[in-house]
Amino acid sequence: MSYAPEGQQYQPYRPEGRSPQPPYGDQPYGQQSYGQQPYGEQPAYEQPRGHEHQRGHEEPPEPPRRRSRGRRWLIAGISVLALGGIAAGVMAYFEIPPFTDKGSAVSFGKPPAGGKGGQDGGSAPQPANSKMLMPTGPAADFKNTMTLGDGTHVAVTTLDGKKSGFKGKVWVWAPKEYNDPKFAKSGFPVLIALPGGDGYDSNYWMGTDLGLQKSISKWYAEGKSKPFLLAMPVLNPGPDTKGVYWDGSDIPGQPKMGTWLTEDVPDLMKANFRTVKSRDGWAYMGSSTGGFASMKAVLKHPDKFKAAIASGPDIVPDSSLWKGHDKEKAENNPELLAKQLIEKKGPDVYLAFQVGDNESNKRTLPDVQKFVATYGNKGPVHTTLRVIPGGKHNAKTYVPNMGEGPIQFISEVMEGPVE
Repeated sequence: MSYAPEGQQYQPYRPEGRSPQPPYGDQPYGQQSYGQQPYGEQPAYEQPRGHEHQRGHEEPPEPPRRRSRGRRWLIAGISVLALGGIAAGVMAYFEIPPFTDKGSAVSFGKPPAGGKGGQDGGSAPQPANSKMLMPTGPAADFKNTMTLGDGTHVAVTTLDGKKSGFKGKVWVWAPKEYNDPKFAKSGFPVLIALPGGDGYDSNYWMGTDLGLQKSISKWYAEGKSKPFLLAMPVLNPGPDTKGVYWDGSDIPGQPKMGTWLTEDVPDLMKANFRTVKSRDGWAYMGSSTGGFASMKAVLKHPDKFKAAIASGPDIVPDSSLWKGHDKEKAENNPELLAKQLIEKKGPDVYLAFQVGDNESNKRTLPDVQKFVATYGNKGPVHTTLRVIPGGKHNAKTYVPNMGEGPIQFISEVMEGPVE
């Protein structure tokens, strides 16, 4: 016995579009099979070939086929659309034009006027007491890497660092508010986001899987965050292999990654965006080694940067490249830098730490707790620590938890948008 799915009667297989044939002789008039009469009932006269359409000898009408033909066209149309959709999806996935705008030129703000100045048309006259800095130029060559659902772009450029001598990639993103006419004369705060791990030749914050850009927009809408511009540079000058990394510092004999992160990258943002003149509009964030580089940049240059979010950071420099350079290593030690800042009594800096209680390095949490207990909230060094229950040492842990305190902590002391 043959079975059909529950609730359905079994039907014999038949080709698509055909109806089951009734027994011979039961066909309605006009659908009989000519030329198959029973024996002994042959027609008295057979029309010669080639004369089928002579008057008085018309063939019986063809069976109606409109429904069958229409159904076939419908199936064919659906199949074409389905295949077209699959092809478009595949071409978009592999970033094949015209199904992607990756690689297209991106201009943030108004196009440069006459090719001079930054993305907003160069150094336009502005009041001397303005808190906003117009783009200084020259405009960088930004190419789109992805377009978010709100129409904003993550773009990339290759920056030839004039001060560091290092050449590398920087990804940038501007929130939709940047192009809002309401903020056309406003400077925006900048958040320089540093990765951990290799930090070369990409920066994982620029991807959509971590949702940093969407989170910034969401937190701003919720009143938790400033509408930050994001700068996402490479952290290292080469692959972080065999324990070799650069601590976001100028290690003697090595590429000057400290200068790259604290001079060249900020200069790129000033050249191409409306920013905030004072340090009140400049901050860092980072995880792991990027967290170390973030807090160290703020402690080392408190005149330029005001705040940092450091997630699962190292607390002291520990690159093997420091060997033989103890003096320079001490100059890049956050513990010593915090002590010196306290002794100088300022300026104020704000460090928001977040650490999982299930970090792979079991020393991370106690080391951060010790730093906070020793230097935090003493004089100009203001700190907060969020311990993430079950949190591990990865960016997917850190991003959502930034919205649970750290982003508010730094946003409350920063400025922007400002005119």
